[in-house]
Amino acid sequence: MYVVCKDHVEIAIDDFVDVYEEAPDIVDLEKTHFANWEPPAHCEHCQASARFLVV
Repeated sequence: MYVVCKDHVEIAIDDFVDVYEEAPDIVDLEKTHFANWEPPAHCEHCQASARFLVV
């Protein structure tokens, strides 16, 4: 699972495919809310706001 900004979503997709050898699901964190999980505020690769969950 990767939480990234718009600029790093392609890197997260590539990393996911390298590890799991299948295409990930991409969730827009601005349009989706979770009852029991609060996503990180920042991208895993930089300090920009996290926008996408790649799972």
